[in-house]
Amino acid sequence: MEQTHHQLSEILGQAEAYYVKEGDGRFRSTIHAQGAWNEHEQHMAPASGLLAHCLEQHEPREDMRIARISYEILGLIPAGEFEVVTTTLRPGRTIELIQAEMIAGGRTAIRASAWRLICTDTSEVAATEEASIPSRDQCTPWRGADEWPGGFIRSLDGLRAPEHRAGHGIGWVRPIFPLVDGEESPDWVHLMGAVDASNGIATRVAPGDKKWIFPNVDLQVHLFRRPEGQWLGLENEVSFGDDGIGLTSSILHDDHGAFGRAEQTLTLRRIGS
Repeated sequence: MEQTHHQLSEILGQAEAYYVKEGDGRFRSTIHAQGAWNEHEQHMAPASGLLAHCLEQHEPREDMRIARISYEILGLIPAGEFEVVTTTLRPGRTIELIQAEMIAGGRTAIRASAWRLICTDTSEVAATEEASIPSRDQCTPWRGADEWPGGFIRSLDGLRAPEHRAGHGIGWVRPIFPLVDGEESPDWVHLMGAVDASNGIATRVAPGDKKWIFPNVDLQVHLFRRPEGQWLGLENEVSFGDDGIGLTSSILHDDHGAFGRAEQTLTLRRIGS
């Protein structure tokens, strides 16, 4: 195990970022983007952050922002080198649909589509019904690496609220590295690089019990407000059905309160079946 980790570290590199830009739309994941289910794959969290980074840079318009990203995970996300291809699916004056695909080894691993909407001043009626969660100074440290393997989990700072329990998670996470080596990303993109971690913060079955796995096949993120800061607050509920399908539903927070929601469809499987 240690030798394998060392070998992967040598192959992927130890840059102080989740990804290294190789040019011409190509990137290389580092050990910090390593997944939790398999050593040779990327974690969906930094991968989704990188695709948000690429969508943000695709034909940008100052008068618009991304309001929803729908990520479809089309198979294992290989570690190492890959390409990101961005396109405009539906151009428009006030509404656009854009897309980013992560392509590795000739196969699309993730497809992300995003609605980009015109921004107008609606501060007069701005409001939300989402309740706030405990602030960071009301929480205690959480070490995700005590429960989960993988380089990405080791890269997270984490906090848990007193109300946190299995199946209902309340806490905060912060990726400590930039997404792309030598490049800055806006706060909302940085936070998108942590949303997928929600599926692992309040699991109904212990990750280390070696009986069940529950990876997500998608990630849907809705943003009714542009978030700020480096810490992502999560309040989630994890539901397991009786036929192998589950759902992790999350309310997303920054220091100013709720800013959106996320949903992850889970495939619940007994190991060895």
